[in-house]
Amino acid sequence: MKIAIIGHGNVGGALAQRWAAAGHQIVIGARNPEDEKVGRLTGASDRISAASIPAAVEAAEVILISTPAQIVADLAGQIGPATGKVFLDATNAVWKKPEPYPNGLAALKALTGATDVAKAFNTTGFENMADPQYGSQAADLFVAGDSQRAKEIATQLAKDAGFGEVYDFGGDDKAPLIEQFALAWINLAIMQGYGRNIAFKVLTR
Repeated sequence: MKIAIIGHGNVGGALAQRWAAAGHQIVIGARNPEDEKVGRLTGASDRISAASIPAAVEAAEVILISTPAQIVADLAGQIGPATGKVFLDATNAVWKKPEPYPNGLAALKALTGATDVAKAFNTTGFENMADPQYGSQAADLFVAGDSQRAKEIATQLAKDAGFGEVYDFGGDDKAPLIEQFALAWINLAIMQGYGRNIAFKVLTR
C-alpha cells in the first residue's frame, strides 16, 4: 500500500517505520522534504521517501494526518481536493481545535471533499506505535468514522503495525468520544504519573 504521512513527529515517525517494515511504501509529506528530521526517517528504510505535501498526497492511496489538530484546516488547503483518497486522522482536538471545525475528521471532510475518513491512531502514545507488544499480548487500538472503507484500512494498518484487536467506536459522531479516550490515556500516563509505557487492552468473556 502507498501511504502518505503528513506530520513527521513522534507518531508519524513511529508508524512510518512500522509500516515500512511491514512492506508498505511510505512517503513523508513535508513543507521542507530536505529537513534533517525527515532525512532521519528516509534514511531508516528504503521504503520511506519524502516529498512536498501535495506530491505526497497525489502519490498515495492512504493519507495519515499526525499533526497538531489546530493546523488541520490550514493543512487541508495544501492538500487540495482529494476525492477518492482515504484519510486517517490521528489528531486530537482535546485542547485546541481546527477552528471553525470541532475536530480534524470534520475539517478534512469539509475541506478536501474526501468521504473516506476515519479517526485512528490517536488513542495511545507514540511508544505504543513503535512497539505495541506487552509480553505475550499486543495493545488494542480504536477507530471511529462513518466510512467503513476507511475503518477497514485503519484496522489492517493497525494490525500491520503490530496491534492486537481493533475496536470500532462508531461513526463520525463518536469522534469527540474517541478523543476523550485519548485524553484518558494522557491522564493516566502523564498527569497521574503511570508513565508512557502503558496501553489499553479490552478483555472479553
